[in-house]
Amino acid sequence: MAAISYRGFEAMDATRLGAWIADTLGAPDLTIEESRALGGGSIQENRLVRCRTGGGIREFVLRKDAPATIASSRSRREEFRLLQAAHAAGVRVPEPVGFCDDPDVAGAPFALMGLVQGVGLGPRIAKDLTLGGDRERLTEDLGRELARIHGVLDPRRDPPPALAFLGPPEPDPARAEVARLRDSLDGIGAKRPAIEWGLRWAEVTAPACPAPALVHRDFRTGNYMVDQIGLTAILDWEFAGWGDPVQDLGWFCAACWRFGRRDLEAGGVGSRAAFYRGYAQGGGRPFTPEAVAYWEVMAHLRWAVIALEQGARHVSGREFSLELALTGRMVPELEQAILRATGPGAWH
Repeated sequence: MAAISYRGFEAMDATRLGAWIADTLGAPDLTIEESRALGGGSIQENRLVRCRTGGGIREFVLRKDAPATIASSRSRREEFRLLQAAHAAGVRVPEPVGFCDDPDVAGAPFALMGLVQGVGLGPRIAKDLTLGGDRERLTEDLGRELARIHGVLDPRRDPPPALAFLGPPEPDPARAEVARLRDSLDGIGAKRPAIEWGLRWAEVTAPACPAPALVHRDFRTGNYMVDQIGLTAILDWEFAGWGDPVQDLGWFCAACWRFGRRDLEAGGVGSRAAFYRGYAQGGGRPFTPEAVAYWEVMAHLRWAVIALEQGARHVSGREFSLELALTGRMVPELEQAILRATGPGAWH
């Protein structure tokens, strides 16, 4: 079998990867027919791996670190363990097939997951009304799925050994998030007065969190997949951890994640009422509109910091990318939204 020579995999011996997949699946006759980069995945590198076995064709997604990443992203091992926990709890996620920490197999540690059919590109989902089926039903379904995520683990108990890296929940998730964002800004040497102003507002007005939960922390349009009928999978668990469940509600509803559909307050795909209704039907935690509004501001703050980190990846020279460079250019618009929401009249 010839070595795969697609971009990013030049050093990988396909025989080693094929042998690892064959051993993981218990399919000694397995061969790799194709490997190619997949779209999306602005922080990690995702590749389609199509394999043939005696039972037919199987398709997987191989997910590993991009040449440069951001500090707040979990390792691929930790993300894979979280995916396993979500899958076991019945959350609609790709099948977790296996994790490999041997860099000689694919150039870096990687997770292998089953391929899920559908579209995941946020702008396309927001604008192509042939996707996702009935949009209000899709929005309700997303709310129910988020409620299921918040019930994956009981924070009152120690996490299972595979998830020991989570540690105990933080007593004050909002202020802990502010501290993380400040550390991220310092880590890349960014001096952004508007963001610092917003972080101080968030610190002063932080709501209490009576019931921490496992939160996805990137639950938004662009991180789930749909087909013509409806929702097929929730993706990208690299930021998941303990936190305030309202954070996920605010992140999903924030204006910066509506892809131009500002009238559709739930992710640019449906009404806020439908999203809240589905969340309640799924057994989601109680929340107040004021708490969601706070976490929507925090969404803009966090996305602004991540955008700066993405731009820094390009500027560092470790990963030249027009997408990363343009992401860094989004920050002023996010800062305007932060300042509008946190003017003196919003302090209390």
